[in-house]
Amino acid sequence: MLVVFPSEFDQFIFLANLLFATLFGGLIGLNRQLYNRPAGLRTHALISLSAAMAISMIQQLHPIGADAASRVVQGALTGIGFIGAGVIVHHERKYRVEGLTTAATIWLSAMIGLACGAGQVLAAGIGMLLALLILSVGRYLEKKIERSRRLPPPPNLTDD
Repeated sequence: MLVVFPSEFDQFIFLANLLFATLFGGLIGLNRQLYNRPAGLRTHALISLSAAMAISMIQQLHPIGADAASRVVQGALTGIGFIGAGVIVHHERKYRVEGLTTAATIWLSAMIGLACGAGQVLAAGIGMLLALLILSVGRYLEKKIERSRRLPPPPNLTDD
């Protein structure tokens, strides 16, 4: 069996992809942490880094085919689904579900990591920017809509 070592340039690209994955995931996690959500900077950065490593390593070990890449992505997303489910909380008395946005950002961080690991750093960066835009502007719009939908208090019905 012939072992082929990657060139220095290939190693640099591999490391750059890992760094970008960590940075992009970390920035999404920072947003979550600033809003006191259960999964923050470290969690998102680690998820993105691990997804990038998963796809990068399969590319390094074996010239990647569609089947191999598909299995790596399926495995990564299945595992990430369990982590995302862990941050979703259902309150029976309040009839509320919390943590869905954080679960979605965890899943997105994994996808960003997979994109970086596959060398699609530009797409991952655009995804990260869109996510931060959605998280920032979306919160503002949700609050604005909620305020506009509030009904005025009922009139005082006393006999005064």
